[in-house]
Amino acid sequence: MALGVPVPFCFMAAVLFIIATGNYSFSFLMPIAFYKMNSLTLLAVPFFIMVGDLMLSSGIADRLVGVAYALVGSIRGGLGSATVVACAIFGAIAGTCSAAVAAIGSIMIPRMVQDGYPRGHATGLIACASVLGQLIPPSVPMILYGWVTWQPIQACFLSTVGPGVVLVIIYMVLNAWMCRRYPDIKVPPPMSLGTRFKELGRASWRGSFALIAPVIILGGIYGGITTPTESAAVAVMYVVFLGFFVYRSMSVRDLTTTLFKTATTTGVVMLMLFFVMMLSRIYTMENVPQRLIAMMKQVSQNRYVVLLMINIFLIIIGMLMDDFSGTILAAPLLLPIAKEFGIQPIHLAAILGTNLGLGNVTPPCAPILYLAGRVGNCSFDKMIGPASIFMLFGSLPVVLITSYFPQVALWLPHLLMPKIVPTIGWVP
Repeated sequence: MALGVPVPFCFMAAVLFIIATGNYSFSFLMPIAFYKMNSLTLLAVPFFIMVGDLMLSSGIADRLVGVAYALVGSIRGGLGSATVVACAIFGAIAGTCSAAVAAIGSIMIPRMVQDGYPRGHATGLIACASVLGQLIPPSVPMILYGWVTWQPIQACFLSTVGPGVVLVIIYMVLNAWMCRRYPDIKVPPPMSLGTRFKELGRASWRGSFALIAPVIILGGIYGGITTPTESAAVAVMYVVFLGFFVYRSMSVRDLTTTLFKTATTTGVVMLMLFFVMMLSRIYTMENVPQRLIAMMKQVSQNRYVVLLMINIFLIIIGMLMDDFSGTILAAPLLLPIAKEFGIQPIHLAAILGTNLGLGNVTPPCAPILYLAGRVGNCSFDKMIGPASIFMLFGSLPVVLITSYFPQVALWLPHLLMPKIVPTIGWVP
């Protein structure tokens, strides 16, 4: 990875090295990987990736932005707050950070710059707020976590709702505070409460079909009507229907381009998963999780110290690789450690999601931060300052709150799925 080799080939190199130096063979490891990959759950990954790419060309993203602006856009700094809310709503449909950056960033960064925001602030805000794409369900990293650890994906989805809501509030407060330093920001004229409700009603009516999408996806999953994979497939068909027949903003070329991009991304993810499954089996046979538990107990048997070590490990992982790779690498290693120290698997899902989200915008690699820079046509030196404020005073506190106060992550899974999450605290 330090040499710039793509992450899937790094996993492949690790497997080849272990096979060459250890007592393992492909004839033993490959059937295990093929068996693990034969999963309907994994079909949700390309479908949600496709939804994220289609939302921009279908016109849904633009209407979601309109609803978010009608909600919070009438105050100073309101356009920035609307960006945060739009990323959260977008996350309730697509489930990936990169899709949120591409769709919301391409719309909101030019608008924010036009309204007097510094380009660095607008780009840094988009980069950090796009993490909500993987915290607000559905979430592709949570699908991968549930698949790797054999946890219910519905409960994994719910675990990141609490941290996501807290992050939305903190980002909005930070944005409002930072906007006091920018005198050129245009402030919309004051409106009465009745006028605000009328504007919200117009925006909601214009975006009503787009707002139904999260209801269809999440309602189907938690209503017991569809599985996450089926909901993802329904979401694709719904977005295509809106783009072609309702909003009429999508072309056949847009659809074929999206299919090509989805196939390419899916191929990369599946290749990576194939080799990670081999590594996971090797970890088990070499007792790697048990060795890590013994090592951590030698350092400290205090749950809070262990959580600190887990957080540091996950942030470093997130700084070096994307959220998909980090999830499937870290989850099988950390789950036995979490259970040993009384951390529930669903709580670990939220810890992993918030940490990898922070890592995705933290240099040196920071894939989401650099993607936002390309979308917003902004240099790194201009966006790193505002982005650092959002990371240090927004994302990092949410990571710590999620880790040390399990109630934030577990209250909703416990409320809706008490058999899976019997308590909202630590377990013996």
